[in-house]
Amino acid sequence: MFTGIVQSVGRIIRRDAAADGARIRIDAASLDCADITTGDSIAVAGCCLTVVDNVSSILAFDVSGETLRCTTGFHVGALVNLEKSLRFADRLGGHLMSGHVDGVGVVAAFAAVGGDAHGSWSLSIDVPAALARFVAAKGSVAVDGVSLTSNAVAGTQFTVNLIPHTLAATTLSQLAVGARVNVEVDLIARYVERLRAYKEE
Repeated sequence: MFTGIVQSVGRIIRRDAAADGARIRIDAASLDCADITTGDSIAVAGCCLTVVDNVSSILAFDVSGETLRCTTGFHVGALVNLEKSLRFADRLGGHLMSGHVDGVGVVAAFAAVGGDAHGSWSLSIDVPAALARFVAAKGSVAVDGVSLTSNAVAGTQFTVNLIPHTLAATTLSQLAVGARVNVEVDLIARYVERLRAYKEE
């Protein structure tokens, strides 16, 4: 489990094809990797991946073909948000996230609020219709592994506000209209929908 509070930004420095997917290597020098061992879970751009090697803060992960099909941003040179898995004693500063990306959204608008480039920015994202029903105004949503609050929802588009700290501590400042992002909907909303569907079966 994760909270969506990004701990570091890494860079994908290598990607090798595998039988069903790829092995990627990430330069995670700005992340405290001293306690990371093989088998640990790390959220990479919002996707829960398992560490298969850690050498001098270069983390290696095997990414399945299915994961590559339903996510974005795993190319060489990409900057990725990193978060180590939650411990029971940790503070829950964001919201509970599984690291299971639900789909890919597309940036529809990204602009400084009030024209002040050093202040907050408004980010609007279009998501597939199948995911839109899980996003509610003032609800939680994760974008590339960052815990955010949706300020407004209209059709298949939601809008969030990014404060200067979020822009400085994550990859979201690099977004532009047309960029693709990993989206994970609220965990509770997902299970409520499943319970409703099960009752109707």
